[in-house]
Amino acid sequence: MNLPFAANAICVRSYSQACVNSVIRLAFLLACASLSQSASPAPSRITVSAGGLDRFQTVVSFPKPLGWKQTVVLKTPEGNELAVQYDDEGNASFIIPELKKNHSITINVSDAVSAAARPRVEANRESDGIAFKLEGKPIIRYQAEAGALPRPEIKPAFKRGGYLHPVHTPAGRVITDDFPTNHVHHHGIWSAWTNTEFEGRKPDFWNMGAGKAKVDFSSLTRQWSGSVHGGFVSKHVYTDLVPATPVDVLDETWRVQVYAISNKRHPAWIFDITSTQLLRGQSPLKLPEYRYGGLGFRGNTHWDGKDNWIVLTSNGETDRVKAHATRANWCYLGGMLDGEQAGIAVLCHPSNFRFPQPMRVHPSEPFFNYTPQQAGDMEITPGKPYVSKYRFAMLDGRPDKAELDRLWNDYATPPTVNLK
Repeated sequence: MNLPFAANAICVRSYSQACVNSVIRLAFLLACASLSQSASPAPSRITVSAGGLDRFQTVVSFPKPLGWKQTVVLKTPEGNELAVQYDDEGNASFIIPELKKNHSITINVSDAVSAAARPRVEANRESDGIAFKLEGKPIIRYQAEAGALPRPEIKPAFKRGGYLHPVHTPAGRVITDDFPTNHVHHHGIWSAWTNTEFEGRKPDFWNMGAGKAKVDFSSLTRQWSGSVHGGFVSKHVYTDLVPATPVDVLDETWRVQVYAISNKRHPAWIFDITSTQLLRGQSPLKLPEYRYGGLGFRGNTHWDGKDNWIVLTSNGETDRVKAHATRANWCYLGGMLDGEQAGIAVLCHPSNFRFPQPMRVHPSEPFFNYTPQQAGDMEITPGKPYVSKYRFAMLDGRPDKAELDRLWNDYATPPTVNLK
């Protein structure tokens, strides 16, 4: 567009004002043509392809298209409305009710105000945490700041925040425990490293009672409610207590998303945790080979004892001793509560380090841990974030391997999206 104006300067010196006007008009037309070619209308249709998998109540996410209004609703060929939600990372998400394998569906985009866009997952900040509800029913609670110790005999060193408890099934059964008597340092769903080396010292962030290290809630940077998902972003700090002056070693960011999925065929609620860990200084955090450490789950106290809970892995293993130290896409753990079976499946994302990750399955206590350290020495290095992703499915009833495989497939290989 600069060239016509350069020509205009020559015309001013050599020709009449008519030449000047002609060149200005040419520059204007060229600019309009350029804008018309670069600007494209916002997509008005979405085609979702299932691939080789049956889809049911599946989360679909994709980059938010340019030109989409703040609120849009999808309308299926049958006239059903699907809410769309944007997030702070520039993505748009919705939940597709059902789509058979090797089929696709084209959905129209509408900016009309619709009841489908009303919040279904509610995030409510409380004095020391965030409580999540799906259509009024409790799902999970994030313990942010460290709360009061539940029993007077527990040492103050065990106080911590930055974990999930209680965690509920769709029927309302609580499937996690906090400060269990035989492992006071277990807290619902939490993360910590056990066997570590840092600057020649051996801080233990897992066994906090030893006083060698700790993990604290640091800050809550964001929380939200929504029609497709609710969630939060928080920060934790890992502190080495071995030296006389404690050293903050690692910053961890948790991003948790709770989805508005209500599967009536196989009752399950779904949420994701993405953990991003980054060293504060220039020294690596070495993680020598060890049997546990990383992301852990502690089951309801009624499941204590080897005869009170069951395990099932994606490999079909149901023996706890044999399941330990194996590698699997997912692992289910559960037991009886109020006369009915309830439990949780932990799904490991394919992008995780050493996927499928080895597992720690306790032989007698309802404890599970994805622990990549089992496969050998590893380390977190300066300037390189260590990212791990897990999906959790809270279930009522006996575990169904085919259904859990389907849930993992949705997580690992979601449907593809084409915008038109």
